[in-house]
Amino acid sequence: MNWQEFFAMGGYGFYVWTAYGITFIVLVANVVVPIVQRKQFLRQQALKQQRQDL
Repeated sequence: MNWQEFFAMGGYGFYVWTAYGITFIVLVANVVVPIVQRKQFLRQQALKQQRQDL
């Protein structure tokens, strides 16, 4: 078996690699989105605290 056959996966390569790609994107999003939301939340809370201190 060579690499071309491996990536072709018996003619189903497009579907298999597309599924892997979508899965990878979802997993990355599941890590990145909460981090971004946490930063936004902390920034909002800091601004809220500054307004209350005035």
